[in-house]
Amino acid sequence: MAVQKPAQLTIQSILTAFSEYLSGKAVDSPRLSAEMVLRKILGLSRLDILIHSHREVSDDAYEQMLPLILRRGTGEPAAYIMGEREFYGRSFTVNQHTLIPRPETEHLIEAVVERFAHKGSFRFADLGTGSGCIATTLAAELPEAYGVAVDLSQGAITTAKQNLQAHNVENRVSCIRGDFTTPLFKNNTFDLIATNPPYVSQSEYITLDPEVQQFEPASALVPGTSGLEHGIALIELASEWLAPSGFFIMEMGFWQGTDLMNEFNKENNKWRDACIIKDLSGHDRFVCGYKI
Repeated sequence: MAVQKPAQLTIQSILTAFSEYLSGKAVDSPRLSAEMVLRKILGLSRLDILIHSHREVSDDAYEQMLPLILRRGTGEPAAYIMGEREFYGRSFTVNQHTLIPRPETEHLIEAVVERFAHKGSFRFADLGTGSGCIATTLAAELPEAYGVAVDLSQGAITTAKQNLQAHNVENRVSCIRGDFTTPLFKNNTFDLIATNPPYVSQSEYITLDPEVQQFEPASALVPGTSGLEHGIALIELASEWLAPSGFFIMEMGFWQGTDLMNEFNKENNKWRDACIIKDLSGHDRFVCGYKI
C-alpha cells in the first residue's frame, strides 16, 4: 500500500492520508505518528494542528514529510525518526546508536535526587550511558554533581556529548569509551554509581516488539544468555569503585530482583541496606545499596 497524496494539501488531508497509510502497516498509534511528522516539519504544536486543520501545506513541506512517514511505515520508532525523546522534562537526541529512554528509568533519577539533593559536591559514574540521559539529567538536577559517562559504543559517546552540551553540563561530566564490566576505575573513586546496563536475556529478546528488535541496538539490551551477566559483574565492581557510604543503583529486569539481591548478600561484608525499588506499575525495577 502506497501513501495516497491528497488532491488538496491541507493539514487535515495529509494527516488523514498518513494515518490511513500507517494503519495498513500495523504501526502503533498511526494518527499520533502522523501528527508527529507534521509537527516536526511544519514546526507546529499539537494544538496548532487541531486549530489550523484546514491550513494549506506547500508541496515542498509535503515532500519533506513523505520519507519520514515511509520510515515509520517500516516500523522504525518515532523517536528515531524525530531524532529526539523527552526524558525527565528535557529533550534528548537519540539515534540508532542509543536506546530510546524509557519513562521507567526516570524513577532512578528520583531515587538519586532524593538521596543527594543536599549532599553538596559529589562524583558519580553513569555506566552504559547511551544517549547520556541519566548523566545529563543528574548533572542538571544536582548542580554540585561531577561525573563520567561510560559506553563501549563510539556512536553512543558522540550522542551523549551532544546531549551534555545541549543542556549545558558538559563542563561537569566527561565521557569515556570503555567496557564497564572490566576494572576501569581506581578504588574509592565515586560517591554514586547509577546504571541502566543491558539486562535482557536471549530468550526474552526474541519476544520483544519488532520495533525494538529491528531498530534499537541489541548490544545495549542483551549482555549474554541469562541477562544477568552485567548486573552480577557490576555489583562486585561497584563495591570497589565506590567510596565508603557510596550509593549504587541499577535498573534491572522485573524478574531479576531475587538473583541480584543474592549477589549483594554474597558480598555482605561490602554492602549495607541493599533493597529493591519498584516502578509505578509495581514491578521490581531497580536494585540499590550502600558501600560499607
